[in-house]
Amino acid sequence: MSKLTSKIAFPIILTGLFAITIFIAINYDKLQNSFYVVLFFLAIYVFSFGFAIGQDFTSPIKKLLEKATELSKGNLSSRAYLESKDELAELAAVFNKIADELQESQAQGENTEKSANIKVRAKTQEFQETINALDQKVKNRTIELERLMKRCEELEQQAKVKGGVLASFVQQPKNSKTKTKKGRFKNIKVSSI
Repeated sequence: MSKLTSKIAFPIILTGLFAITIFIAINYDKLQNSFYVVLFFLAIYVFSFGFAIGQDFTSPIKKLLEKATELSKGNLSSRAYLESKDELAELAAVFNKIADELQESQAQGENTEKSANIKVRAKTQEFQETINALDQKVKNRTIELERLMKRCEELEQQAKVKGGVLASFVQQPKNSKTKTKKGRFKNIKVSSI
């Protein structure tokens, strides 16, 4: 038996026992055995009535409590529907309204998050395209620089070869004969460069 049921049932049972005690006290001298049988059944009825009333009052509250527990654990589709037309039914209607608003709020949050994700992806895609374009420019410039470095190396090799040829000219004998216009040879001194 739950706490709430006992809180409702015990006062009813005590009231019934108090009433039975008063009836016994009034006519205690004139009581017959049949009265004790009736009194026994009356006591059983009072206990049963008290527990039944307690259960009747507490079952909608238990139902609301179960649904509220489900809602607190994240089940936003949890609703409480009570068939009574009393304050507990009004409480269930308020509970359902709160659950509806929570579910709607969560849906709006998810929609906002999806919208933000789409915007972030669009911006990210723009940045990625810019990065890819810059990366391609760097690759193109690297290829051009490698080509220019190769050309520089070729020119350096050619310069070394020409420098070697020039050096061989410089080391030729300093007194060599060259032919003049008239076909004669003349001694020319070659100076070093």
